[in-house]
Amino acid sequence: MANIAAKRIKREFKEVMKSEEVAGGTIKLELVNDSWTELQGEIAGPPDTPYEGGTFLLEIKVPETYPFNPPKIRFMTKIWHPNVSSVTGAICLDILKDQWAAALTLRTVLLSIQALLSAAEPNDPQDAVVAKQYRDDLQLFNLTARHWTNAYAGGPTTIWEFNQKVQVLLDMGVDEDQARVALSTFDWELERATEHLFS
Repeated sequence: MANIAAKRIKREFKEVMKSEEVAGGTIKLELVNDSWTELQGEIAGPPDTPYEGGTFLLEIKVPETYPFNPPKIRFMTKIWHPNVSSVTGAICLDILKDQWAAALTLRTVLLSIQALLSAAEPNDPQDAVVAKQYRDDLQLFNLTARHWTNAYAGGPTTIWEFNQKVQVLLDMGVDEDQARVALSTFDWELERATEHLFS
């Protein structure tokens, strides 16, 4: 890895470790395989959002051209959010693309991703299905996001009705993730989700 990038990452890593956010448990950063190019980030779901109480892991790959090019970041923890792909974890955030600036740091990026969880941008979605639900039925979106946070990120809120519907599909032999995605996509209408899965 280019020296400039490695030096910069080491400095930023220390900055994150000393930050009040790490002390408060809202963000975390660690090396993967002792490499400065592969890191794992962790953000806590922000209060007063459906993600509250959840812990979300991020895969961070730092290019050799860093800090002149942004790190590649995706959610490893599944999440129901208009600006994150429910399939791949890809994130739609301007500072990770064309609005990147060399002055940004891993700490500011983690905090920006965390802020995105509080303020979705449904008109610039990464996941069109989630964005549609967000725009059409915010209450259902919030329940679905809370359910995903419980299922994948250790969130505290169990939504029994949704769990029962997932169980019905599990009993039919459907994979749990597939069942949850289909139900979430079809607004928790069991019939439509089942038709979709078995058509």
